[in-house]
Amino acid sequence: MTRVLVTDDGPVRTITLNAPDRLNALDLGLLADLRTAIADTAATDTVGAVVVTGAGRGFCAGADLNEMFGDLDRPTEEIRDHLRGVYASFLGLRDLAVPTLAAVQGTAIGAGLNIALACDLIVAGPRARFGPTFTQIGLHPGGGCTWMLVERVGRSRALSLLLDGAIIDASRAREIGLSDLDAEDPLTTAHALAATYASRAGLSRAVKRSVDGATRADFEESIATEAWAQAESTRDEAFRAYLADFAEKRPGKDASR
Repeated sequence: MTRVLVTDDGPVRTITLNAPDRLNALDLGLLADLRTAIADTAATDTVGAVVVTGAGRGFCAGADLNEMFGDLDRPTEEIRDHLRGVYASFLGLRDLAVPTLAAVQGTAIGAGLNIALACDLIVAGPRARFGPTFTQIGLHPGGGCTWMLVERVGRSRALSLLLDGAIIDASRAREIGLSDLDAEDPLTTAHALAATYASRAGLSRAVKRSVDGATRADFEESIATEAWAQAESTRDEAFRAYLADFAEKRPGKDASR
């Protein structure tokens, strides 16, 4: 099975995470395919807007934690460098010159939330669920989550969400600005918006470039700080215990977080 599907409808490109049997949870193979899809999109001049979604009933249920972190007995510096590579697999979405939209029809947890946050706009279906759940498992947030969540909902609310680590339903997400639009069919709505943006290709690119220039000056510094803190938090006993339990329980050694 192709782990990441790339389809074009005129100037609108759809990138679909395609592991529905595990709610599109990320392993290193899927991340590598996603990175390739993003790089190809960046190099394709005919793409005017991008929709990112997940196959089946979930958007992305997070990551296979054992693959994500690898050998936890390595020095923290090595874990940090490994994590930076993992982050780069999806954060390229932020660097695309064209507008990007996440169509979230179900669960977007942990790294899955980060993929949605890496898009310019989030369209949420009625069953969408967003989970900044890192602290629930004894782990510091990573993948740009602290920076992108502050960008979306403001400092105090982002701090509250990250400290709580609770699941946020579609209604609450819209209320606090975590998502931009509610839609019964988020994929169809996202496609319609993407087609509109793509029809104004030059202007849409210019507007995005101007907004990015005004808001992202400190992103790289934030990523560097996060990668170190998340690498250090893998030493936490609570996270180690969760990881051992996760490895024991996961069916077919697939991820759910």
